[in-house]
Amino acid sequence: MKTVPTLRLVSKPDAPAKLDEWGVADLPAEVRLALTDIAGAAREGLLAMSVTAGMAVMRAMFDAEITAACGPKGKHDPERTAVRHGAGRGSVVLGGRRVPVARPRARTVDGGEVPLAAYQLFAVEDQLTAVVMERMLAGLATRRHVAAGEPVGQEVTAQATAISRSAVSRRFIAATKTALAELLHRDLAPLDVKVLMVDGEHLAEHLAVVALAITADGTKVPVGLWEGSTENATVVKALLADLVARGLDATDGLLVVIDGAKALSAAVRAVFGASAAIQRCTVHKRRNVADHLPEAERGWVDTKLGRIFANLDPAAGLRDAKALATGLARKHPGAAASLREGLEDMFTVTRLGITGTLARTLTTSNPIESMISIARTTNRNVTHWRDGQMVLRWTAAGMLNAQRSFRRVKGYKQMPKLVTALHRHAHPDTAQRPETVGAAA
Repeated sequence: MKTVPTLRLVSKPDAPAKLDEWGVADLPAEVRLALTDIAGAAREGLLAMSVTAGMAVMRAMFDAEITAACGPKGKHDPERTAVRHGAGRGSVVLGGRRVPVARPRARTVDGGEVPLAAYQLFAVEDQLTAVVMERMLAGLATRRHVAAGEPVGQEVTAQATAISRSAVSRRFIAATKTALAELLHRDLAPLDVKVLMVDGEHLAEHLAVVALAITADGTKVPVGLWEGSTENATVVKALLADLVARGLDATDGLLVVIDGAKALSAAVRAVFGASAAIQRCTVHKRRNVADHLPEAERGWVDTKLGRIFANLDPAAGLRDAKALATGLARKHPGAAASLREGLEDMFTVTRLGITGTLARTLTTSNPIESMISIARTTNRNVTHWRDGQMVLRWTAAGMLNAQRSFRRVKGYKQMPKLVTALHRHAHPDTAQRPETVGAAA
């Protein structure tokens, strides 16, 4: 078996002497200097050593590009098209920070600047902004970015910039503005949206109304966001109208799942008309009814509601729900009124003929609440919401962050059946023509 020499770590002041011992004294001065830096950085760890080696390679790339443009240094070439022009101050992105470097320069014979492609590659700020975005969404406070930086060596760290709290904050604001613009300008026309879920999230005195679409193949896509003070019909209608303006098409049927607020239902009907089938969240309904009951009564009522909403016969389920409301009316009129409100919309998915896993998915607002929960986690360190724009930026960033972990909805294999049922709902006059329904499916 082949043996490998043991790695020996040295301090930077001792490095030149050690290099002589290792038999590299005859190497060019530039190489010896680079090896000295690398050997000194090795004591700080392999990553720091790799960074130092990488910086040496980067500088070599700069020099090679200048040589390719201007020819070898010290050799006159009457046909050259560019000449060396010293060096200028520059910086490159490294480990979530900017590090100053000397940037070699060259000019064409007529005085124009020669762009250095290698420098432009290392200096691009997209990587730095991405690092800031990732750390902030993971819950890292701005003041902790310095401590969270990769160990790139003391020399590099001492020269690093763009890691102050204000610099990190500016980059995050820029990144979240981009995320907000991406969300609010997303073209919905190419999406075959069949389900739309709408819910609200309160942030201080602001309310962010969010929309999640589910396409015909079961894919979840964040599509909308609107800011207001309350979850009223005006705010929700503005959100839905914006979705339509960006290409959301409900003419062939759309299932809209809401948490039960009257404002949501009214806005959906105003914007989509009869093409939309409204399903209210059964979980919210059960919670709302329970809130109107004393502790001793909640258990049996909730159990009964669970069986009622699971009934595969929507007509029978509706009858049982009305009977339960009648039974509660005398002792608990508030619970009875809460149960009766929007009761028809509790059985929409079952009425469309959807059962099993997909029915369990679409009779609750769990998919959109899961997205909101992830968005809420990303802004857990925010203690002061300055304005509505801040609410929109953070919420949009959280929604797009949540999308990265999305899978297709549970029961997605039943989506073709839902597509057919929604077509029948939107076009009742063609419901008896199998060839039309089949074509839509």
